[in-house]
Amino acid sequence: MRQAILDLEESKIREVANAGMGRADVLPFWFGESDEVTPEPVRAAAVAALQAGETFYSHNLGLPELRQALAGYTSALHGPIGPERIAVTSGGVNALMLAMQMLIDAGDEVLAVTPVWPNLTAQPLILGARLRCLALKPQPDGAWTLDLPALLAAITPTTRLLVINSPNNPTGWTLSKAEQQAIVARCRETGTWILADEVYERLYFRDDTANGAAPSFLDVSGPDDRLVVVQSFSKAFLMTGWRLGYLVMPAAMTQPLGKLIEFNTSCAPVFVQRAAAVALAQTDTITPRIVAHLRQCRDTLVPLLQALPGVQTSPAPGGMYAFLRIDGFADSLQLAKCLVLEAGVGLAPGVAFAPQAEGWLRWCFASKDVARLTQGVERVRAWLAAQVR
Repeated sequence: MRQAILDLEESKIREVANAGMGRADVLPFWFGESDEVTPEPVRAAAVAALQAGETFYSHNLGLPELRQALAGYTSALHGPIGPERIAVTSGGVNALMLAMQMLIDAGDEVLAVTPVWPNLTAQPLILGARLRCLALKPQPDGAWTLDLPALLAAITPTTRLLVINSPNNPTGWTLSKAEQQAIVARCRETGTWILADEVYERLYFRDDTANGAAPSFLDVSGPDDRLVVVQSFSKAFLMTGWRLGYLVMPAAMTQPLGKLIEFNTSCAPVFVQRAAAVALAQTDTITPRIVAHLRQCRDTLVPLLQALPGVQTSPAPGGMYAFLRIDGFADSLQLAKCLVLEAGVGLAPGVAFAPQAEGWLRWCFASKDVARLTQGVERVRAWLAAQVR
């Protein structure tokens, strides 16, 4: 067995969840998914495909009609992008791993901006790469920001791949267009590939956008730039369990990627792709409603958290998380376990996302019933009050 696999840390998010799963009295806000089911028309499309007998293999790169639909969807957000630049994958996680398998060899240097969802830093290690991290910085108001000059200086000709997630899980931090332009320019100088995880791009709450999406590297790059963008149907279409994602990349990568998909998953299930096509066709109905509801969730939860004694947090411009710190509690894993066992509130520990996020907690506010968020805060309030008696 490979030592790199034995050395991988188990998910601390799962460690907390395992302590509370199966308990009816726990309010679970630990995972990055809504508790709302996939919209009915999307589910119905999958059922219809199954009833029609679509249970066979499809093209490695995805159904041609879905790739065409994704090209249209992406072009509407970011300018002309043809289907020859798109590949359908079995989930966003699979898309990330495929991209890394395409781009890095053992021993290559990978630079990641953290805190970040732990899969993005584990995958380079699985492939034997050398991982370096540059951390975002927390501000007094609870927001996190990027030291852009430090990042640009950290990108050198030996940096094979830059991994960056914006809007960011867990902090909600989001790159500006100007920052993306500077990063692209620097990576052109050094020959560095950019792997941009943009799965939260539609979950964006600022009103300074004409297309309803966060700034994307696709907006500031050319078709032949060393850029691979990872997307997923999980967040903006409530399809986490369907395991469907896609990649946008230079056209020269597509055919080789098809070979790699063959040796990983062969193809995404046809009935899942049929459901995704319906989701895309109804995006103007589905996604704005989801975003409006998430904004309501955020704007309900964050002020309540800010009113708690010793809590530091800030409303995130993107994503589905509140990232918070409570004065006097330095061990986020221990704190998260105490909140599960003693308060019945399930949150993710900040240390799961980076050592620099120790002491912080991630609260997924994607709740169908906004009242559950209020109930969760009241449980935390009562628990904190009991600690000072």
